[in-house]
Amino acid sequence: MPDSVIVWDIETVPDLKGFAAANGLEGKSDDEVREVIGDQFPKLIFHSVVCIGALIAERHEGFWHVRVTGAPHIGERSEKELIEGFVGKIAELEPQLITFNGSSFDLPVLRYRAMVHQIAAPGLFARPYFNRYTDDALDLCDALASFSSRARGTLHEICRVLGLPGKIEGISGAMVESFHREGRLREVAEYCETDVINTYRVWLRYQLFRGGATPEQFKASERDLAAHIRERIASKPHLAGFFDHQTDDVVRTADQPDGAVPSRPEDRSAPDAKVPGEAETKPRD
Repeated sequence: MPDSVIVWDIETVPDLKGFAAANGLEGKSDDEVREVIGDQFPKLIFHSVVCIGALIAERHEGFWHVRVTGAPHIGERSEKELIEGFVGKIAELEPQLITFNGSSFDLPVLRYRAMVHQIAAPGLFARPYFNRYTDDALDLCDALASFSSRARGTLHEICRVLGLPGKIEGISGAMVESFHREGRLREVAEYCETDVINTYRVWLRYQLFRGGATPEQFKASERDLAAHIRERIASKPHLAGFFDHQTDDVVRTADQPDGAVPSRPEDRSAPDAKVPGEAETKPRD
């Protein structure tokens, strides 16, 4: 069992400059290039990253302690800085990576964009993260479907069936491009962060199922997450939905003897507990 995990997700928009360069469209306007792309989903090489959401958790006295969550975006710093910070944190921790559909999308896009920006990322090779069939980079979409396309569910579907909140209303992955165009990057980041937390909770359930956590450790990890969210709810109201459904029970039992929130490391809110990609000079709320 790894000592730390990074649960992560990226949001992307079409890379119009790259598409133009690859298709002889240099000199065309962005609108003209976008029209050529049409409604088709661009190849992975033609995506640029606008947001990287991440949750870092560490094993602590048998349960999983959430150190930090967040979703820095290109309204705060450049795409290159986002990627440098993220791959730097991976190099530092050498964690298990957890995604939903990450082996088919997030990891390949991350690799392409790092190469576009000439970013050295040896930390991505400290473990076999690009091997689809190991747990070093666990793709829950693959694992839960036993790598069968017929058995796949969406993250939202799986969350709802498990009694979890699922995706927030008013935005979907298909709307990220229009939100980016309208300058609504904070909303994109909020959407990305909730996807990360949903993925983390599905992973905790999967850990319970496969024997990676006892029922007591699973409940303690859930209570730790609830406490982490509750401490930040004033500045992150988009996380309020995680108090619905089963999280309500977790929070309500937190003050009871058999449901007490376990003691947590003092670094929970430490200044250096930054989400990957976050600028050292600009703390997040």
